[in-house]
Amino acid sequence: MTALSILYVVLFYAAIAVLIGGITNKVLQYKRVPAPLKIPVTPAPMTKGGVAWRLTMEIVLFNSLFRSSKWTWIFGWIFHVALLLAFFRHLRYVVSPDSFLWPIVSLQVVQSFGKYAGFAMVVGLIGLLGRRIFVDRVRYISSPSDYLMLLLIIGIAVSGLMMNYVVRTDIVQLKAFIMGLFLFDWQNLPSDFILLVHLTLVLILSFVFPISKLLHAPGLFFAPTRNQVDNPREVRHLSPWGAELEAKDGRNA
Repeated sequence: MTALSILYVVLFYAAIAVLIGGITNKVLQYKRVPAPLKIPVTPAPMTKGGVAWRLTMEIVLFNSLFRSSKWTWIFGWIFHVALLLAFFRHLRYVVSPDSFLWPIVSLQVVQSFGKYAGFAMVVGLIGLLGRRIFVDRVRYISSPSDYLMLLLIIGIAVSGLMMNYVVRTDIVQLKAFIMGLFLFDWQNLPSDFILLVHLTLVLILSFVFPISKLLHAPGLFFAPTRNQVDNPREVRHLSPWGAELEAKDGRNA
């Protein structure tokens, strides 16, 4: 193996460890945070099934964002749908033909639309970047990291498009390299400049994802304004630590 391939093997394993470990730690942190108040945003569902449906609509259609800002909603939705299509298209690099997922990965509709998902991603991201630059109230609360995250993902999308339409890379060897990471059968990585830029940006994103605002993805499931049932008249709401204190006071009485 070349020194470059060894370097990227080490970086990929480190990035995967940081990404999985960081997200897991953050999810556990979200889970431990007490929710002492009943604060669902109304109109809120009054059953657990309604809460599940509300969360589903938030994940799929971004309902609350649609009500608050139509322009932000359309650019955000375009970006996330394009990202999902790109994800399914990229699965072909990590799924072998004998896998049970192969029929889904090889679907012509996924590969066809996924091929152009990068363009939609760039459109959505430029729209979101323009919002931070030109909308006064959004620019006021934006930090440098907000701009850098958008520019980083734009760089990933643009470099991916360049590999497809400008400078072709050795896809077969790239798949062998990626599959080798999962099978611990390491292979050489193509040394194309655009590919290395693309992979480097992906690695940077993996390292910073667990400490960035991009963690709103798992955080949505732990937001009390979204995951609570609106039943304060029927059921008294107590956080776990509040229930423990009440039980302790009852024993002391």
